[in-house]
Amino acid sequence: MSGSREVTGVEAHVAGATGRVVLRDPRDSGHGDVVQRYVVAKGGGPPRYLRLLGGRFLHPGQEPEDDFVRRIAEDAAAVTDEELDALLAYEWRSRFTAAWLIGVDRRDRFRERLGALLLASEVCYAGGAYCFALARLGTRADAELLTAYLDRYLPRTDLRYDQPKALGSLLRLDAALGTSYAERFLAPDGLWDTWVGSSPLLRDDPVFTPERLRGWSDLRCDFADGWTRP
Repeated sequence: MSGSREVTGVEAHVAGATGRVVLRDPRDSGHGDVVQRYVVAKGGGPPRYLRLLGGRFLHPGQEPEDDFVRRIAEDAAAVTDEELDALLAYEWRSRFTAAWLIGVDRRDRFRERLGALLLASEVCYAGGAYCFALARLGTRADAELLTAYLDRYLPRTDLRYDQPKALGSLLRLDAALGTSYAERFLAPDGLWDTWVGSSPLLRDDPVFTPERLRGWSDLRCDFADGWTRP
C-alpha cells in the first residue's frame, strides 16, 4: 500500500495521541526498500523488529545470535540519515527499528527528533526504543528529554506507556553523568510511587522497581556497546 495514510486503533495510543496519526510511506520519498532491508531484515527466523522487541538477543546463551547482532551493527553503521528519516515517519515497527539503529550508532543529530516523538507518544512500542537511543546518546540533553517525558506522563496514572523504560534510561544517565534528574520522581509517595501504586498489576511487581529498570537499561546499552566494538 503506497501513499500517505492515517491510522487509529492498535497503531496509535488512543488515550494519549493527539487525534489521528499521519504516517508517510517510505516509498513516497524514494526509499521503497528500507522497511524490507532494515525492519524485516530476515536472515532466518522472525523479522528483526520482533527479535528486538522480544529481547532474546540479550541472552545469547539461549540461542545462536552472533549473526543477528553482527547485522544490526553493520546496518546501524550503513543506514543513511535520509533512510532513518523515512523510517521515523512511518508506522511503529519502522520507528522502533530506526530508533534502535540510531542508538547503536549514536546518531546524535536525531536527538531532538526522538525527544519529540517520545513526548508525542503516537504509536505503540516505539517509545521504548526512543528511550534506549537517548540513553545511548548519553548527554544531559538526553536526560532532559527523558525528564520532560516523565513530567508529562507520570501524572497520567491512567496511561501505561513507556514510563518504566524512560525512568530506567534516566537512571542510567544520572549514574553516568553524576546528575540527579530522576531523584524528584523517586521521592517517597512521589510521582513514581503514585504511578506504580495506581495499578494492582504493577505495585507489587519487582520488575517495576527503579533498580530493576536501571538494570534493564544497562543491559541493553552495554550489550549494544559490544556490537560496535572493533
